[in-house]
Amino acid sequence: MTNKTTLLAATATVLIVSGSVFAQGAPAGAADHGAHHGATTMPSESASPPSEATPTASDPPSVAPVPATREQPAVDHGEMQMQGGSPPPDARDPHAWSDSFVRGAGKYSLESGVRLRLGDEHRYSALLVNRLERSYGEDDNATAYDAQAWFGTSYDRLVVKAEGERSRGELEHARTELLWGHALAAYWDAQLGIRYDSGEGPNREWLAVGIQGLAPYWFELDATAYLGGSGRTAVRFEAEYELLITQRVILQPRIEVNAYGKSDPDRGIGSGLSDVAAGLRLRYEITRQFAPYIGVEWVSRYGETKDLARRAGGRGSDTRLVAGVRFWF
Repeated sequence: MTNKTTLLAATATVLIVSGSVFAQGAPAGAADHGAHHGATTMPSESASPPSEATPTASDPPSVAPVPATREQPAVDHGEMQMQGGSPPPDARDPHAWSDSFVRGAGKYSLESGVRLRLGDEHRYSALLVNRLERSYGEDDNATAYDAQAWFGTSYDRLVVKAEGERSRGELEHARTELLWGHALAAYWDAQLGIRYDSGEGPNREWLAVGIQGLAPYWFELDATAYLGGSGRTAVRFEAEYELLITQRVILQPRIEVNAYGKSDPDRGIGSGLSDVAAGLRLRYEITRQFAPYIGVEWVSRYGETKDLARRAGGRGSDTRLVAGVRFWF
């Protein structure tokens, strides 16, 4: 009995000494995890506060504790000057700049169920007579025309091109094209349709495919390939440029080239390069839509076409003075 009492006393002494050692070795900032998961612990009356470690030279400088801030009062946003409200007394009247027209009334009123259309949904039309002139050559005089009209939207349109020449009271040659144009880019249209040739000789029909637009540096280009009956083929190229001398005086160089893949003696056309026309016209724009002009044009025929022209009593080349008007609307 005495031995058991002695063993219990020794065990209690060891436990007390061990608890004292662990209490002194715990870090000052150790967290109390006893409150995790909702557990509640009661503070021990015998627990002593943790001892503070003595700072050394290698320790970082201590930061002063941030005092607890009190809750800020709510801000009344009603006192702030927000956008909106009544306009200032000197504000501009929006109706004073529209001749008193307002949408939904008067001139701009819309019927019930009518919606506004975007810019690319509208249909437009235009007629440009690029050349309506009288030419004076060494052999004879002639009247020539070159016009283009179109109707449609910004992406798809119906295009009509017409060019011809009348001399000695007869229509020497005429070219009329009916095309569908589709926008490929901001300044370029692809064109597909038919061409009809009339004048001296039998009439000819062609299938036409080409491109028309504004090249860099403001060159206006029109290139078309044609496929006709009996294996006939043709290519036509036209280029123009406008050089502004002043805002109203404009110098316009122009060149046109025609080539054929097969001879057509009935119409005075030979295979290969057929003819080249180069002109220089100086116009004065009375208005942007109407401008008279004067100029000079050189016409030269080549190869078999030149031989056919000479057999018919014509010339291989000619220089002409021209005078005419250019207008559009």
